[in-house]
Amino acid sequence: MKNKIFYLIISTLIILAGCSEDTIEENGVGRLTGTVVAKTTNTPLENIKIVTSPASSTVFTDASGNFVIETISVGEYSVQAESDIYADAFEAVSILNNETSSVVFELEVSKTNNIEPLVPELLTPTDGASNLEPNIQFIWSSSESDTDEITYKFQLRNGTTNEIISREVVADTTVTIENLNLGTNYFWQVSASDDSSEVQSTVSQFSTNSTPQNNYFYVKSVNGNSVIYSGNKKDASNEEDAEVNFNEFKLTSESFNSFRPHKNNETSKIAFLRTVNGATQLHTMNLDGSGVKQVTSTIPVNGFRIDEIDYTWAQNGGKLYYPNFDKLYSINPDGGGSTLIYKTTDGSFISEVSVSQFDDNLIALKTNNSDGYNVRVYTVRLSSGTEERVIFQNAMGAVKGIDLNANGTQLLYSKDTSGSQNNEYRQFANRIFIYDLNTGVERLFDNGAVSGSNDIQPRWSPSEGAIIFTRKPSNINSVPNVLVSPLSEYTSDNILFTNAFMPDWEE
Repeated sequence: MKNKIFYLIISTLIILAGCSEDTIEENGVGRLTGTVVAKTTNTPLENIKIVTSPASSTVFTDASGNFVIETISVGEYSVQAESDIYADAFEAVSILNNETSSVVFELEVSKTNNIEPLVPELLTPTDGASNLEPNIQFIWSSSESDTDEITYKFQLRNGTTNEIISREVVADTTVTIENLNLGTNYFWQVSASDDSSEVQSTVSQFSTNSTPQNNYFYVKSVNGNSVIYSGNKKDASNEEDAEVNFNEFKLTSESFNSFRPHKNNETSKIAFLRTVNGATQLHTMNLDGSGVKQVTSTIPVNGFRIDEIDYTWAQNGGKLYYPNFDKLYSINPDGGGSTLIYKTTDGSFISEVSVSQFDDNLIALKTNNSDGYNVRVYTVRLSSGTEERVIFQNAMGAVKGIDLNANGTQLLYSKDTSGSQNNEYRQFANRIFIYDLNTGVERLFDNGAVSGSNDIQPRWSPSEGAIIFTRKPSNINSVPNVLVSPLSEYTSDNILFTNAFMPDWEE
């Protein structure tokens, strides 16, 4: 019995010894290539780790996002793309003998590894700021927390109407918004997003001026109508750095034809001309463009070419003087008290009038015929109706713009030195002159005017240390600009407002 058991054990061991482990025979090899790109931009991704399961060689992508495993055994594999920034991705691939197989990975930014942007800090305007101008540059600070591109969303809400202005900004932390409503509370906020997460700033509040603090008034052509604007000059140590059209604010609607603005400091009103039912009527408005009131009615402003006619404030804002063909009228700003105060003796048209600030009895007039020529510029003593000084007469050419200084001792005007007279009333060389009423001496204002340009519509600055005027090329339909030049030595052009004309400067 024992012998049988012994032989059974021996037989079992022999059988087990014969069943040794089978080896996988070599079935051949293939080649694996691939490309890795960013999903949203299709940008090649460099230095992405590539591994396979079952295991083979580990490789990394090159600058073009490509990789290659030159020798890999035939079989079915799962290929993995790994990165610290992008989420891992897997692709299945079959490797065939002596053939090249390819895979493409489109990687997305890993949300688990993403660092959200820093919360934007609102810098300007500061929270609670008040009396701000209607054109505001908003500034905030923020930065990237990782390599992701940051997109900012700016939102500004009108506290009265709840209207929201939105802007999307990439790679910048400023937004400029113009023509905000006056006397209004606003709320603003900035969010920062890197496509994976979004953070929001706190909400900041500010309020705008109830009245724009602008010193300049002028006209622009918009959609076929004249529109009145106000603006300011941005202080700059270098005139070349001065900003044109600074703080520009629209005062009248482009639905109306409004022009020739003149501000009066005593009444804090702006007078202007507006076309009403085919006639040109005097109007007034508040400094912010509100409270428009028609002043004239039965006797409108009229004469040679309505865009060549000018009027003036008088008696510390208590009166307005304006022409109607050969007559000069005085009227109260409320529309009452219309009075004829002067009439030309020869029937010539009164086109412009100016009054001395400190001598209401002294006015300057520009008259011309129905073609705009045969010009006379002279002063009149209203109390007697007599002429005191003739500044210009018996000369060829056009004159555009007269302005007495405060003391009534100097008269500013522009005349066409070419002497041209033509059916189109076209000028070729308008230059600005200053006439001394005490000495009777006229001098050219040297402000760098060049051939082919016209300097017109000159007016004294509030300090009378500079002159504001319109400059435009002499060709028809040319674009005008408003400039200012000091009375001291000319250095360079200083353009204040582009595509603008009929300037007025009051402080």
